Amino acid sequence: MEAIRCKRCGEESPALDKPPFQGDRGDRIRAQICAGCWKKWLKHQTLLINHYGLDPRDPKAREFLYSQVDDALLGDGEAESVDPSKQGGIKW
Repeated sequence: MEAIRCKRCGEESPALDKPPFQGDRGDRIRAQICAGCWKKWLKHQTLLINHYGLDPRDPKAREFLYSQVDDALLGDGEAESVDPSKQGGIKW
């Protein structure tokens, strides 16, 4: 398994087996983000989907999630913060 220096955690860790998205975003994630940080992102993404009641089929919801991927993994590491106590009380 290929190892990379992860941009998110800074560790030398296993890379993803394949890009998680088609195109440049997926290639950059595979090259810069380790499998462990990607797994953590998927949990955070699930929190965002549940918190905001997002439908991933909706283009606006996908755009929001992609922006969060870009900010949290490829950007400065800051993503939308989720208060799980308000789950279900937030309307998208």
